[in-house]
Amino acid sequence: MMKHTYKNMKDKELPGDVSLNHGMAVISSILRIHYAEAGNGENIIVLIHGFPQTWWEWRFVIPVLVNQGFRVIALDYRGAGDSWKPAGGYDKRTMASDIHQLLKEHLKIDVPVVLIGHDIGLMVAYAYAQQYRTSVSHLVVIDAPLPGTKIFDKIRTDHRVWHFAFHNVCDLPEMLIAGRERQYLQYFFNYRIYNTAAITETDIDIFSKAYSSVGAMKAGLEVYRSFDQDILDNKESMAKNGKLSIPVLAVGGMISTSGPFMKEMMEEVAENVTSVRIPKTAHWVVEENPEVFIKELLQFLS
Repeated sequence: MMKHTYKNMKDKELPGDVSLNHGMAVISSILRIHYAEAGNGENIIVLIHGFPQTWWEWRFVIPVLVNQGFRVIALDYRGAGDSWKPAGGYDKRTMASDIHQLLKEHLKIDVPVVLIGHDIGLMVAYAYAQQYRTSVSHLVVIDAPLPGTKIFDKIRTDHRVWHFAFHNVCDLPEMLIAGRERQYLQYFFNYRIYNTAAITETDIDIFSKAYSSVGAMKAGLEVYRSFDQDILDNKESMAKNGKLSIPVLAVGGMISTSGPFMKEMMEEVAENVTSVRIPKTAHWVVEENPEVFIKELLQFLS
């Protein structure tokens, strides 16, 4: 078990005049989850990032939501950022359990939260909403296929998501990426972006430092290697619990691979789905066009 702490940008450099509090929640003897928290509103929004990112993905969103009166919690999921990197547990049901412990046991939150997940975070957020139904008031899912759906099967074979197959190969990706983390992440971001100014060199520095630490890239790839288990878990949850009944906002990038299918996909697993495509975005929606994303989010929550 190894823990690596990388240096984030100073909190004062977060866009907007918002003070962040950082913490570590002890989940088990081999896992601690890092989170950043801001605001003190009664309504709570929990943000779950994707790969290859950390809580820093939400840098443009956090200040606006805090100024709108929300309490915002942005976390590094298991294996990412400043969270610890155990060897296993990267199925999304287990990762959702980590977050449940963070919220309920560490932060003592006993009211339903708004859960927002992008990319891998979408998968974790859905698993959380299925597993802890009374703990979520609204679910927002952003631009990724959900294991266990027909859309996932369709997108999984699309050549534009080549990384699904590559990341699923055991050991080889780690060997090829080692020492080239920054170059790999730069390519990864550029391959799936519309607004090329959205993710700066400084942002790439932050993400590449996070994924260059010992065990970090392997942990990042393990979330993909768990997809087959996620498929089984999600199908089991659907058979046992049925579709989600809470309001769901399905968000897609305008030119992304997943964007056109988000509504159809979420209607497979949820009864009350609203969908929106964010203009001038590809996959990195909340960074490429945060203004429109936040506008649509606030309208949904209202």
